[in-house]
Amino acid sequence: MNQEMQKRIDRIVDLLDAKKAEDIQVFDLDGKEYLTRAVVLATTLGDKHTPALLEYLKEDLKPAGEKFLAIEEGDRWTVVDLGDIMIHLMVPEYRAKYNLEEFLDSLGKKEDV
Repeated sequence: MNQEMQKRIDRIVDLLDAKKAEDIQVFDLDGKEYLTRAVVLATTLGDKHTPALLEYLKEDLKPAGEKFLAIEEGDRWTVVDLGDIMIHLMVPEYRAKYNLEEFLDSLGKKEDV
């Protein structure tokens, strides 16, 4: 992963951490057969925390030049598509249910945050 990409990911991780997201993980999928180069996965504290984190991401990342290509929201999850970075925010039950870590681990290297 190049330095510019790492800086962008660090900014996302730092923001999520400061706003109390839990179990934040980054998956480097550069060069893998996946639709994005990196995935940031974080657990939210509950239903209201998930949309609040999305708003914090918008407030911080848009002025920094990030383009939000798509946002998909469910009752207990949110996926943000930044093109080469995908951010998944999920309540604990959904994170356990969908177990994205196992799938993403099979594709690429996980970075400990």
